[in-house]
Amino acid sequence: MLKCLAAVVASRGAALTIEQFDLDEPAPSEIAVRIAATGICRTDLHIRDGGYPVPDFPVIPGHEGAGVVTAVGSAVADVRVGDRVLMTYPFCGECPNCLRGSLAYCEQGFALAFGGARLDGSSGWRRGDDGTRVNGHVFQQSSFASHTLAAASSAVILDRELPLELAPAFGCGVSTGAGAALNVMELRPGSRLAILGTGTVGLAALIMARHLGVKQIIAVDANPGRLEMAAELGATHTVDASDREARDAIQRLTGDGADYIFDTTGHPDVVASALDSLAMTGTVVMAGSAPAGTRTSLNMSALLNGRTVRGTIQGDSEARTLVPRLIELYRQGCFPVDRLVSGYRFGDIQRAIADMESGQVIKPILRMTNDDEDSE
Repeated sequence: MLKCLAAVVASRGAALTIEQFDLDEPAPSEIAVRIAATGICRTDLHIRDGGYPVPDFPVIPGHEGAGVVTAVGSAVADVRVGDRVLMTYPFCGECPNCLRGSLAYCEQGFALAFGGARLDGSSGWRRGDDGTRVNGHVFQQSSFASHTLAAASSAVILDRELPLELAPAFGCGVSTGAGAALNVMELRPGSRLAILGTGTVGLAALIMARHLGVKQIIAVDANPGRLEMAAELGATHTVDASDREARDAIQRLTGDGADYIFDTTGHPDVVASALDSLAMTGTVVMAGSAPAGTRTSLNMSALLNGRTVRGTIQGDSEARTLVPRLIELYRQGCFPVDRLVSGYRFGDIQRAIADMESGQVIKPILRMTNDDEDSE
């Protein structure tokens, strides 16, 4: 049993507080990780607010953790103590989708991500004072913690050249945006792409689209600072989403509509409006996380003209393939993910969340330590 610190949501919508917990030894298929840094993602806030319902509170969020492996379960063969890892999304490895390689669409994926426990219902998290169970294992990692347990299968081993404090930037949000540009949208130099929302996911897609040589990239957002960043990262046009004519601007700039519209907002009205801004045979790709049960209405006549609306989880990517590719592009100067990052001490988690919610920062990363040493 290990004593550790973790940020916990005590009740729906409550501020996160840092408390001490007891953490079990890893189960056979798990690894124990000393967290060096972890990203904050919009999904963590949906968990906090009950939009993605966990079985009960208290719960420990966090799903973009990076650190050093301190112990491995008895069935783990491909991860070793001392490895530096980025923890990504979980999957069962046994369902039909997993067996055909669609790991992001694991049939157990929602339970693994939001069930607050392992698949067998157990939890490795306990309160130190009375031993009561705490819901953890969010994305099978709950990385808002000094130490955690994670699924070994979803750990990406990192080399020692990448700072652990930057590694979380390649996690959920960036992988989703970049993966969508690579795997979901058949982007070519002549493609007309509009990106709705220029947070982490949208900007990652923009950077990848620019790398792929797309000549027209329209960034849409209501935050002037985000639009300025988008322009610096390669957007050919920027559109103020608060303008009543924002939808018309996409059609005006593209001629007769975009080939692809990448929605990161998760807002039902935005998705419905996006369909009307597509060219014939165009596609709206949804990556924005909306609260469970959110519905929208679509123009059926528009769909008849070959238009498509589809969603993506994790950009249809396989993390152990995509993350090393993105890191290599970063080293080559082609994927400046460091431009998106702002660092915070773990103790300042509430300030980091507030700055992200206000649009002041794009990707907050919490530093658990003040160094990058590989000792426990």
